[in-house]
Amino acid sequence: MIQLMANYFRLTSRPQWALYQYHIDYSPEMEARRLRSALLFQHEELIGKTHAFDGSILFLPKRLNNKVTEVFSRTRNGEDVKITIRLTNELPPSSPTCLQFYNIIFRRLLKMLNLQQIGRNYYNPSDPVSIPNHRLVVWPGFMSSILQYEESIMLCVDVSHKILRSETVLDFMYSLYHQVEEQRFKDACTKELIGLVVLTKYNNRTYRVDDIDWDANPQCTFRKADGSEISFVDYYKRQYNQEIKDLNQPVLISQFRKRRGNVMPGPVVLIPELCFLTGLTEKMRNDFNMMKDLAVHTRLPPEQRKQEIGRLIDYIHKDDSVQKELRDWGLSFDSNLLSFKGRVVQREKIFQSGKVFDYNPMFADWSKETRGAALISPKPLDNWLLVYTRRNYDAANTLLQNLFKVTPSLGIRMNKATMIEVDDRTEAYLRVLQQSITPDTNIVICVLSSVRKDKYDAIKKYLCTDCPIPSQCVLARSLSKPQTALSIVTKIALQMNCKMGGELWSVEIPLKQVMIVGIDCFHDTVSGKQSIAGFVASLNQTMTRWFSRCAVQGRGQELVDGLKTCMQTALRDWFKWNKCLPSRIIVYRDGVGDGQLSTLVNYEVPQFLDCLKSVGKDYNPKLTVIVVKKRVSTRLFAKSGGALQNPPPGTVVDVGVTRPEWYDFFIVSQAVRNGCVAPTHYNVIYDTSRLKPDHIQRLTYKLCHMYYNWSGVIRVPAPCQYAHKLAFLVGQSVHREPNLQLSDKLYYL
Repeated sequence: MIQLMANYFRLTSRPQWALYQYHIDYSPEMEARRLRSALLFQHEELIGKTHAFDGSILFLPKRLNNKVTEVFSRTRNGEDVKITIRLTNELPPSSPTCLQFYNIIFRRLLKMLNLQQIGRNYYNPSDPVSIPNHRLVVWPGFMSSILQYEESIMLCVDVSHKILRSETVLDFMYSLYHQVEEQRFKDACTKELIGLVVLTKYNNRTYRVDDIDWDANPQCTFRKADGSEISFVDYYKRQYNQEIKDLNQPVLISQFRKRRGNVMPGPVVLIPELCFLTGLTEKMRNDFNMMKDLAVHTRLPPEQRKQEIGRLIDYIHKDDSVQKELRDWGLSFDSNLLSFKGRVVQREKIFQSGKVFDYNPMFADWSKETRGAALISPKPLDNWLLVYTRRNYDAANTLLQNLFKVTPSLGIRMNKATMIEVDDRTEAYLRVLQQSITPDTNIVICVLSSVRKDKYDAIKKYLCTDCPIPSQCVLARSLSKPQTALSIVTKIALQMNCKMGGELWSVEIPLKQVMIVGIDCFHDTVSGKQSIAGFVASLNQTMTRWFSRCAVQGRGQELVDGLKTCMQTALRDWFKWNKCLPSRIIVYRDGVGDGQLSTLVNYEVPQFLDCLKSVGKDYNPKLTVIVVKKRVSTRLFAKSGGALQNPPPGTVVDVGVTRPEWYDFFIVSQAVRNGCVAPTHYNVIYDTSRLKPDHIQRLTYKLCHMYYNWSGVIRVPAPCQYAHKLAFLVGQSVHREPNLQLSDKLYYL
């Protein structure tokens, strides 16, 4: 057992009286939430000082005289607005809707502390951290939610950071205009801006850029909800008091992703001059120094994270107006973090070609221990191609010489490659591949000069669909440092072996006749293309060989329709390998939010059951479906002496911070060098296995050891990570289903 703390605070008292819920309508429609609140609160003598309002729903501790009340307010511009206050619900203290009300109240407390809402979280713009050499500003803030947990209603608080760039979209467009030729400018803008999230400081909201309308400008007009026409210049002046200076700039289009009732709202038109860029570009993420400077402020170690979270609770306890608000509603929170016990499962032994390896459990990594040990199943490199350009001849030669050094100890038999020089053009690579690949070719290695997505995509598309053969693309610059070349080539050799169907290591899996499935989705939001569901299923007892297939779906659709086909093919392949069908199937489903759980239970699980029925009427395997969630706000801290540190890998929590309506648990499987380790949440949504929770937890942890692209324990079970890699490759580069001849190999690593 291990003593743990988590970023949760108990709700120690709550109102014992009924709450009244009202829906608020405005005529004409008012967009800005601040304006809606200000107009409603002009009638404080009617609604009283104690109220909670989120922009459309109003909670009051008293009942108004009439079910429907109409009042009039006046804007600063002298426009009269009719407000309709309609009673929709009377809530007893035990109602689950009260949780929504507690969250509204808590968000109000954060506003009273002068924190600004952006998206779902609250930030402190008056305490920014500036990183001038990278032109970045970090706003510190908090994420909060109040939910019913196992034993009590609790407030979960975590630290959040908003990264803003100190330039507007218009600034960015001007600097891009000076960098590219005029005829390429529009294309360059589209490529750089579509898919980015921007912040509009006039309402502190974030929007995703979906399109750029080059034919419109701020002087264009649009029709408001009441039918009147207004120009963007006048609209932003009236609604938000914003002066637009550049009248010839194009406008940005952001599509609404949520329905309002049954209506899908139209697109939002944004003005580049008023939009600030947020987040990091791919180029920024690849800048080691920038990420290092940023991590100092955003990756807080356990002790510091606890202090930041505690600071918010201190503010709440010390602020008189916040305390009065809490007293008016009869609410109070504990001032100490939640404490409870977890347990640490025993570490796994690594089996590799008849040898057994132990590793340091605190580092969750065995690359040092297994260095130079033979693999379980090495695949020979008898006939393989090495394709390179003239300027990359040295890199290709370094790769070849180092492969000759590292392969003997791994047990890989290797002949000299067929070396082919090509021009540095996509067509030249494709022509050479068409001419040189034979039925005997084991694998193709392409040495590339730069991260050119179009070239990489074309090579992968051809070798995954038209000419199915394992392939490896290597960046020339990754082989340029002699001191790291050997370790990089060792990793490349391991990856090549997996892509050809080899096996590296295993752990002990006590369950027999079990097929493990991993499913994940990738949405290609940028080019508006389809969604890809990766489906990976184990083929053997040791979980070292996998069947991989993907289903291509319509745009933005999360739940997988092609699952049946994938499952049927996987069962056929399992039968070929094992001469029987599995008696248990355990599915790990990644990439599903809490809001989609019921759809998953009602839609995806029946598909599995249907599919299993279709195999044969006597076939009735035990089925378990587990939803895997990486994006969680829960942070666990281990008590060590007087200080807090990260819990060790293998920490399992199934009390305190779990939910009463779910069969769920958390596992910390990986180790991190800096910052706080994030646990992974597992929710068993369907289970006929009769396995003990401890056995499901142990099996889940074992599977986190089986991802062959990393000699260590990862955050999710290996089949989830394989499914993610497969869906990502197909969604980003291949855009159609790969050839099934590759389905028994990890060709997408």
